Amino acid sequence: MTISDATLLDRIERFYDAVPRAAARAEDFGPLTLFVRKDPGFAYYARPTVDGCAEVGAADVARVRSRQRELGVPESFEWVAETAPALRAAVEADGLPVNEHPLMVLDGDGPAPGGDPDGIEVRIVPAGDPLLAAAIAVPRLAFGEPGTGVGSAGPAELADATAEAARDGSVGRLTARIDAGLSAVAVAVDADGTVLCSGQHQWVGEVAELVGIGTLPAARRRGLARAVTACLAADARARGVRTVFLSASDDAVARVYGSVGFRRIATALIAEPH
Repeated sequence: MTISDATLLDRIERFYDAVPRAAARAEDFGPLTLFVRKDPGFAYYARPTVDGCAEVGAADVARVRSRQRELGVPESFEWVAETAPALRAAVEADGLPVNEHPLMVLDGDGPAPGGDPDGIEVRIVPAGDPLLAAAIAVPRLAFGEPGTGVGSAGPAELADATAEAARDGSVGRLTARIDAGLSAVAVAVDADGTVLCSGQHQWVGEVAELVGIGTLPAARRRGLARAVTACLAADARARGVRTVFLSASDDAVARVYGSVGFRRIATALIAEPH
C-alpha cells in the first residue's frame, strides 16, 4: 500500500464512522461500534471503532450480535479488510459468512460530464422531483438480478416497484436527505420519461461515497451505469469533494467503474447471516 492509499483509506474510515451518525446513535463495544437507527429506514451495522483497539476477537463479535438480536436489527458487520485485518477471523469464528467487494477510489477529476447514450438524458434530480420513486425502485430491481448481463425485469416490474417505493416512506426519507445536503440522486431517463438507471452519492466534508447505482435489468449493456456514475462524480466534485469512492458488487462490476476512472485500493467486507 502506498502512502497515498493509506491516506485515502484513513479518510474513508472516518467517513464510514461519520455518515451513519446523521440518522443513528453509536453504541460502544470497545473495538467495535454498533450504529442503531433512530427512525425507520435502512438498518445500519457494526464496524471497527475509529482510532480504537486494533485487536478484536470472536467474543467482541458475539457481544455485538447479542445486542443486535436484542434490538431486532440485522446481525451485520461492515469494514475494510486492510484497515481491520483481525476482524474477519473473529467474525468467521462466530459463524458469520463474509462477502468481499472491491473498494475503489476515483483518480483525478473523473470522466467529463456529457456524452450520454443516444436518446437518454442523465441528470441530478432535486427534492420533490416526480422521478424520485422510480430512482429508488430501479436499483432494487437491479440488485434483485445481480450481474452485468441483460435481465428480465423491465417496465412492468418497474411500475410495481415504483408504486411500492412511493408507499413505503422511501421517497420521504430520501427527500429529507437531499434537503439536508446529505445525498444527491442521478437518473438516466429515456425519451418517454422512464428511469432506466439511477444512483446516489452521500458525502461528509470532502469525502463522498457513490451508492446504489443500478440499471433496470432489461436495459443493461447500454452504457447507462457509466453515464450515471460520471454524473454523480461530477456533482460530487462540484460540491468540493476531494475523495470519491465506492464498493463494487464484484469484479465484473468493478471493471465498469474502472472504465470511468476508478481504481481498486482495498477490499470492503460485509458479514451477515444467510
